[in-house]
Parts: sequence; structure tokens; C-alpha cells
Amino acid sequence: MFKTKKEIVFVILAGIFITNAVVAELIGGKLIQIGPFVMSIGILPWPVVFLTTDLINEYFGEKGVKKLSFITACLIAYAFLILFMAIAIPSAKGISPVNDEQFQAVFGQSMWIIVGSIIAFMVSQLIDVSVFWFFKNRTGDKKIWLRTTGSTIISQLFDSFIVLGIAFYLPGKIDFDTFLSSALVGYTFKLSIAIVLTPLIYLGHYLIKKYLNEHTSLVD
Repeated sequence: MFKTKKEIVFVILAGIFITNAVVAELIGGKLIQIGPFVMSIGILPWPVVFLTTDLINEYFGEKGVKKLSFITACLIAYAFLILFMAIAIPSAKGISPVNDEQFQAVFGQSMWIIVGSIIAFMVSQLIDVSVFWFFKNRTGDKKIWLRTTGSTIISQLFDSFIVLGIAFYLPGKIDFDTFLSSALVGYTFKLSIAIVLTPLIYLGHYLIKKYLNEHTSLVD
């Protein structure tokens, strides 16, 4: 372990990937409103997940992303299990700065949200890696923007509708119009961020290549 620079790069990218994915799921129960539109606050860490997914795809292949995605899904489930245990244990009355009701309100996400989050995460990741390698196998090392943005466009369309559909629409927490508008707004936001982050993808490639002492040209 940590015998090669490539192993260090993987651990760093995997750590960033897992941290942002777990945080996104934990805060996803809060809905925010932007003008007339509603979306989950859990959308905030996802651009970083996109970035690290693409870099892991590029340097560690399809199997690397799939294995890391399954591990992350299990860690998300584990995090929710720990939260349920924490909710079940009563707080110290008059001592704890956070009482049971407050803790429950923040972390007591329903089973629908948990199931929706994990399913949406796995489906979107598997679609993302498949689309990424579809483009890479046809363009080689060129057109990084095509495979990174293209995979995000398709995978996040599924993610946006699956998580809101299972977590909020099916249990009747929001009506169909709110579900549709929220999913579209969330998808548009994630897509816009993915496009904005494209230069960072190229920067990430450059820094990793330089660290690994590999000569490359990033000019398409």
C-alpha cells in the first residue's frame, strides 16, 4: 500500500469521492427553493463527485469506478444505519445541546429517502461509467470534454428523477408537478455545473499526469 504514486492518487480520489457522496446523501432530505423551483440541498457536493468519477474512470478504468461505487453505496447504507442507532439512543436530558426531536428532524430521514438515494446513486454511476467508456473507446485520449460531459448528461438525468421519485413523490410528500419541476431544476443545475467544471477536468488530468511523470498533451 502506498508503494506507488498511482496508489496514492487512487486513495486521494477515492477519499474525495466517498466523502462527497456520503455527505450528499446525509443532507439530501433538505429541500431549498430557488425562485419558483424546489430542489434538494444534497445537490451541492455532486459536482465534486462528477469530477472525481471522471478522473478515476480515466486512470483506473471501468472496473475501478464500479468497485468504488459499490463500496460507496455500502458505506452510505452503513452511515444511515449508524444514524438510526444514534436516533434510537436517548439524549442526556438537560445536558445535551441537541435534544432528540432536533436530532430526529435533521438526521431522521425516512426509509424512502435512503432507498431512493442508494438506488439513484448506483444506477447513475453504472450509467456514467458505461457512457464514459463508450465515448473513450471511440475517441481515445482525445475529446476529454465529450466523455466527461456526455456521461454526466445521461447519468444525471436518471439520478435526478429516480431519487426524487422514490424519496418524495412515491410516499406522497410532493405532488407530480413539484416532482417534475424539482427533478428538471436539479438536473439543469447539475448539468450546468458539469459544463462549468470542464476546465477543472483538464487541470486534474494535467496535475495527475505531471505527478505520475507521464508526458501528455491535453490539446484536442
